[in-house]
Amino acid sequence: MTDPKVPAADHTLRILSLLAGSRGPMAASMIATKLELPRSTVYHLLATLQEHGFVMHLPEEKRYGLGIAAVELSSAYERQEPLGRLGRPLVAQLVDRLGESCHLAVPHGRDVLYVIEERAQGSRPLVTDVDVRLPMQLTASGRAILAALPKAQVRALFPDLESFVHRHDDPDGIDRYSKLRGVLDATRTRGFALERGSVTAGLSSIGVPVLDHRGWPVAAIAVTFAEERVDPERFAPIARDVRSTAEALSSRIYGKSRV
Repeated sequence: MTDPKVPAADHTLRILSLLAGSRGPMAASMIATKLELPRSTVYHLLATLQEHGFVMHLPEEKRYGLGIAAVELSSAYERQEPLGRLGRPLVAQLVDRLGESCHLAVPHGRDVLYVIEERAQGSRPLVTDVDVRLPMQLTASGRAILAALPKAQVRALFPDLESFVHRHDDPDGIDRYSKLRGVLDATRTRGFALERGSVTAGLSSIGVPVLDHRGWPVAAIAVTFAEERVDPERFAPIARDVRSTAEALSSRIYGKSRV
């Protein structure tokens, strides 16, 4: 006799895989159609996934997207040794070329978690050390990741004012979704994320996402420098160098380059 839990587990994993491969949240009816499952089964499984945080329901859009628990599973993989082994030599080479400290961070809920930190000789101490977590909206790495996500997914991550960590010394003052949206729009237009003094006064960072084979941001590479040493005219050339490193890492993890 077939264990009834086995097909339920199979259906659940297929739903998560479908949502993970989608560019944005999906309607339950579309999920049922694509997976050729009864709608009643899909609604039941979505409710269970939502209860455990693996799925978020967007009531205004009548769609479902990945929840924070699913994002944290992805982040758990990215924190493992393969990413460090693949990324560390690339980040070290970037430090040698730029002469500035560089790091790699992965999404962890509404935060970014730093997994690689390569310091330039004589650089100022940074708070972005390995295993440190910082709010996504404050950092260049986090903004690079958020700007590469579908807007509906960003909205699901920051549904209300309580989702934002408030910092009185943050010059950008990103304490609500409308301000975050403006920063991310500017990031997409510019082609790279820029943070100036939001984490540490006097220090700026430029970040670019690392994309997987679906174009989904799984990490970000950023460079941090003393603001008085770098003219804003150099930001774009620095970003191109950071992007080439991010694209090399994307290729190494079977991802694809930005176009």
